[in-house]
Amino acid sequence: MRERDVEQSLVRAVKKLGGMCPKFVSPGLDGVPDRIILMPGAHIAFAELKAPGRKMRPLQVKRKSQLESLGFRVYCIDRPEQINTAITETIGGDAK
Repeated sequence: MRERDVEQSLVRAVKKLGGMCPKFVSPGLDGVPDRIILMPGAHIAFAELKAPGRKMRPLQVKRKSQLESLGFRVYCIDRPEQINTAITETIGGDAK
């Protein structure tokens, strides 16, 4: 499974629940997460997608910490099985 496959699974799952999952591009600010998870009810999170077993680069870890310090949830997803938990937590579910 490739990173692209994990990413497409996330986009489909979010869309199925009525949300959007656009690509996040920030010119001049490297290391930002790949996708923004936008769910009904103004719930927002970020997702860095990886191929199974791959880890975030140091700059990506720094950006994750910066976004989390602002109060946003940031997920590193490298397996489709992690997608449901990320979505549930984003919309205020009790899965942690």
